[in-house]
Amino acid sequence: MTGPATALPPVEYAVAVERYLAASGLADGSRRIYRIALDTWAWALADRPAPTGPERRRARPPVLPLALLDRPDAAERLRAAAARRGADTDPRTLNRELSTLRAAVAWWRARGWLDGDPTTGLLPRPLPEPATATGPLSPEELRALFALRAPLREQALWHLLHESGAAIETVLALDTDHLDPPRRRTRPPGTPVHWQSGTARLLPLLVAGRATGPLFLTDRRAPAGHPRPRPLPVHRPRPPLLPPRRRTLHRPHPAARPGLDAPPPAIGAVGRDGRAGR
Repeated sequence: MTGPATALPPVEYAVAVERYLAASGLADGSRRIYRIALDTWAWALADRPAPTGPERRRARPPVLPLALLDRPDAAERLRAAAARRGADTDPRTLNRELSTLRAAVAWWRARGWLDGDPTTGLLPRPLPEPATATGPLSPEELRALFALRAPLREQALWHLLHESGAAIETVLALDTDHLDPPRRRTRPPGTPVHWQSGTARLLPLLVAGRATGPLFLTDRRAPAGHPRPRPLPVHRPRPPLLPPRRRTLHRPHPAARPGLDAPPPAIGAVGRDGRAGR
């Protein structure tokens, strides 16, 4: 039996990709992502732009020989393709695709299918620096914020966050029955949330007509065309099964019924017993 190191190298790039994925031990979802990334570099080796969007998953990559990766211009083609790819995608996605190609090339070289490494000059792209936290708003910025024509819910939320200094998670978790308006604070349990005159002016308007429920109740609704949830089935006792009634197409004539073999006497007629009919 021939071992993996002496197996005949595949001729096509796509076959080499499938062999690498089959031996990788990855889950099905991860293999699908790796395959899409490796197919992207096949378009680069063919000097053709890779499809984008939904078409990228459905498009079949060009049929190429694996030996293209050993050609002198393979590294330059990959660098140009990485530059084009970097203009259309974020650095994290591009670095993941570069890492996938490097891992596949290293696996192919370990089996003697490739001599050189065209990914040597493909350096990872620098990631953007995380956004730094901004300081508190200035008095002018606060006045501009509170002057916005925003809904009552947002105005009350902004005032409460500013005046209490509480975390947004704490404020959004408040219920209407947690409020203690005369003391301008929330009731125990937990750490009380205090507020000042701006919030005290807006909260009564926000909770008007509501005694319980979330304080910052949203008024968003499902968009048009969104399927409504099915109502839960109500288990009711089944009615007893009754035997089916016999149905007749024609009602029998009264004369054919037992005891009605003679028509009733006419009004005013005298019967055999001497009694007059009614």
